[in-house]
Amino acid sequence: MKWFKSNSWSLALLPAFLFTFCLVVYGLFMAAQESVTTLNGFSLDAYEKIFGNEAFLQSLKYSLSIAFVSTTLSLLLGLLLTKFLFETLKNQLARTVVWLPMLFPHFVWGYMMILLFSQTGWFSTLLHELSIIDSPDQFPVLTNDRYGIGIIITYTLKEIPFVVLMLLPVYAQLNRDLPNVVRTLGGNKWHVFKTVEWPWLFPVLMEAGLIVFAFILAAFEVPYLLGTTYPKMVSVLAYEWFYQGDWSKRPESFAVMMTVTAIIFGMLIVLLSLVSRSRYRLMKGNGM
Repeated sequence: MKWFKSNSWSLALLPAFLFTFCLVVYGLFMAAQESVTTLNGFSLDAYEKIFGNEAFLQSLKYSLSIAFVSTTLSLLLGLLLTKFLFETLKNQLARTVVWLPMLFPHFVWGYMMILLFSQTGWFSTLLHELSIIDSPDQFPVLTNDRYGIGIIITYTLKEIPFVVLMLLPVYAQLNRDLPNVVRTLGGNKWHVFKTVEWPWLFPVLMEAGLIVFAFILAAFEVPYLLGTTYPKMVSVLAYEWFYQGDWSKRPESFAVMMTVTAIIFGMLIVLLSLVSRSRYRLMKGNGM
């Protein structure tokens, strides 16, 4: 009876967790089954076809690069914002302003990107009205470009508040006496960051980075709005193969999804190993 009282919140969340878990597992199982099922039975032809398809390989390379750059920028800018504005972010209003973008879906940010930064958008029109550029066509191509600049900007700005949300508790729990000890021993700001802050920040940054990277790699809305016809993000490519008239492409679409899932799971295993080692060293250093 005592155990049930102390774990009442966990038990209350258990049905929702089990429901979500079952949906995810069922979805993965069905996708895996469809990717290896043909009219003739079990076959890996879909995987052989996609890895021999130049469009898929270019799409995968493009998607990984977009996800990596967006994640790196989000983590870096989120870390800098949290570090240098930590005292300001103790204020409830300041935190609300920083976290406000998380209330809006990603497709809203993508649509805003088109309205503001396209060659027919608000900024190009403003610069043309101010005679800074001769025509709106001279405005830099930031949306639907082959380098994915618009996608990167959208994801970076959207994920920075999430990174700040993850890092704020770390800075709030840091021992404020340790930086003074480092300075007393002749250390500078870099030494304070390296020896006091970084060991605690690293695990959280890796976890936040994995979440952001996995989301960007598999997300559909923003690449569909801001992407170009070639190369496409893998999510858009899988969507088109799934819904186009040729049903023979559907196993390949599922194979693309399972490949992305395998990449994410592989990264999860590697990062969990790194994070576990980092946290073990922290606990060992604290005598825990």
